[in-house]
Amino acid sequence: MDTSKTEQNVFRAIADPTRRELIHLLAEAEELPLHAMTTRFHMGRTAVSKHLGVLRDAGLVVDRTVGRETRYRLNPAPLRQVYDWISVYEKFWATRLAALHQLLEEDK
Repeated sequence: MDTSKTEQNVFRAIADPTRRELIHLLAEAEELPLHAMTTRFHMGRTAVSKHLGVLRDAGLVVDRTVGRETRYRLNPAPLRQVYDWISVYEKFWATRLAALHQLLEEDK
């Protein structure tokens, strides 16, 4: 399977539960400063910042500096790569669930 470096970065970025939670937080908010996200985790500001750096390198977040504060927002476009990959298996599961439903109906 031939995948681009960008796609690999996206999959690597979402593999970590902390980064998935950061994506979730940013999806719910238009924009969040680093300190607001840090309070949601049992880790220091530096650790959260490193996770955000991985997300930024994958193109999943963008940041901007306002005064002394760095604010982050989600860029959901790269998640399309994940959706496209998973959607291949949608037909697989739909077929299996339909067969299970039919089997259960026959047992009635």
